[in-house]
Amino acid sequence: MAKTVGDHVLRRLQEWGVEEVFGYPGDGINGLIVAFEKAGDRPRFIQARHEEMSAFEAVGYAKFSGRVGVCMATSGPGAIHLLNGLYDAKLDHVPVVAIVGQTERSAMGGSYQQEVDLQSLFKDVASDYLVEVNVPEQLPNALDRAFRTALTRRAPTALIIPSDLQTEDYSPPAHAFKQVPSSPPGLVAPIVVPEEAELLRAAEVLNGGQRVAILIGQGARGAAAEVEQVADILGAGVAMALVGKDVMSDELPFVTGAVGLLGTRPSYELMRGCDTLLVVGSNFPYSQFLPEFGQARGVQIDIDGAMVGMRYPMEVNLVGDARTTLQALLPMLSGPTDRAWREKIEENVVRWWRTMERQAMLDANPVNPMRIVWELSERLPLNAIVSADSGSVANWYARHLRIRGDVRGSLSGGLATMGAAVPYAIGAKFAHPDRPAIALTGDGAMQMNGMAELLTIARYADRWSDPRCIVCVLHNNDLNQVTWELRAMGGAPKFVESQRLPDVSYADFARGLGFEAFTVTSPDDLGPAWEQALAAERPAVLDVHCDPEVPPIPPHATFEQAESVVQAVLKGDPDALHLAVQGAKTKLREMLPGRRP
Repeated sequence: MAKTVGDHVLRRLQEWGVEEVFGYPGDGINGLIVAFEKAGDRPRFIQARHEEMSAFEAVGYAKFSGRVGVCMATSGPGAIHLLNGLYDAKLDHVPVVAIVGQTERSAMGGSYQQEVDLQSLFKDVASDYLVEVNVPEQLPNALDRAFRTALTRRAPTALIIPSDLQTEDYSPPAHAFKQVPSSPPGLVAPIVVPEEAELLRAAEVLNGGQRVAILIGQGARGAAAEVEQVADILGAGVAMALVGKDVMSDELPFVTGAVGLLGTRPSYELMRGCDTLLVVGSNFPYSQFLPEFGQARGVQIDIDGAMVGMRYPMEVNLVGDARTTLQALLPMLSGPTDRAWREKIEENVVRWWRTMERQAMLDANPVNPMRIVWELSERLPLNAIVSADSGSVANWYARHLRIRGDVRGSLSGGLATMGAAVPYAIGAKFAHPDRPAIALTGDGAMQMNGMAELLTIARYADRWSDPRCIVCVLHNNDLNQVTWELRAMGGAPKFVESQRLPDVSYADFARGLGFEAFTVTSPDDLGPAWEQALAAERPAVLDVHCDPEVPPIPPHATFEQAESVVQAVLKGDPDALHLAVQGAKTKLREMLPGRRP
């Protein structure tokens, strides 16, 4: 039997080492679906409940595996639904390949059913590489370039294949004019190291610092050991952009945690007091959380030359691989003899974690949401993968989850979209079926799409050698982050019609699907519920009823303010609520420079 274009696509995916394709069927990709069946479901087709979830699952897979995530959708509405997940990949620099169907070529231009101008639709989100395949000879080059571009540029790419082409006989490109062949699948990224003269310039800046701060992002993931050595030599503290929160262990005494809107007080102090700044593998966008312009000398290391020098006036910009660049830089470094700066950083970190514990243990009605993440952190397996949703849960993830061992964690950083935590966890389970995955999500995101994706977890759990996929719902019947933003924008009260959520038992819903399920309405039951969920031999849901009035305190609040404001708000002190709102106003001003809240 002759091989079709669909058959060739599946074979080429196999040659690229693709094991899962996250998708949803439709007649625009029928030829590809038939090819999956003929190929014995290799790679495996993982059916989400919605194409947006397919894209998020591909992003989660890519984030936690380091490999390309692949998603697939039909023409028209299916392709449209992929967009949010693909933008999540674009803004967080994640390699994802989207394969989408299109109406038959003979009908295009005729206002046919599900005919959408997909090239216009995807031209921004897949701007690094987007191609419509119109003859068999365009493959395999088009697919190979989609993969190589996604890997090289850490970006989403898209391949459009009309439905009638998928069933045509495949014929390879010839050695002929206007035919484009391709090499076998595979890509070895180059190791880029800056010139020695530039390294010496960077060393001169860093060695001259008495109070050095290091900011790292996900681009430093392979260089954690080198960052630790640099920090020890320079007597520096290390703060992380939120998508790089899991790059270094929070057990290191000089790691100050996240920086920025959801960051920690020690990171805020680190940036406010430093005289020298080293940025490694981060494009952290909020310059107002970096040192004041002119306060610090700066060095930046990034593999992408287009990203250096954007956020702060750096003296030296080093374009190169983080690990090898730091390895070349290390012999040139000599730190200050006075370690008072480092000692202050470590004191701030100890004090911060004590403050976080005391905040988490404050009584609330019925459960303090900070305690949800704190109790998890105390019990977190050292190989766990944690995803967090956007919303108030991101505050507690950023500040209360302690990274140690081989723990991985992520959320939607640049896009900050709701609804990513549960599909991220599903993608993580396919990337690492032998590791527990935990999704922290608010009830707004859970109602948006998380409940439906519990069906996906239930369907595929038997494919995972470790079946633990735990979804923890912060159940407060409120779109809480926006509620606090409304309060910040002039002290407005909560507008119930926009903010209140329908009440539902997430535990009952999950139990009906065969999950282990726990309803938690008392703080004393929270720790045991986490222990039972982590000990379960099947997926689990924790439905934790928590207090929506716990304020997200901005990082510039002092240790004493942070503790006293939370305590006073929970006791009903209206003046404390006003102070919390004022803090949120300041936070909003930091988010929107030039705007008066």
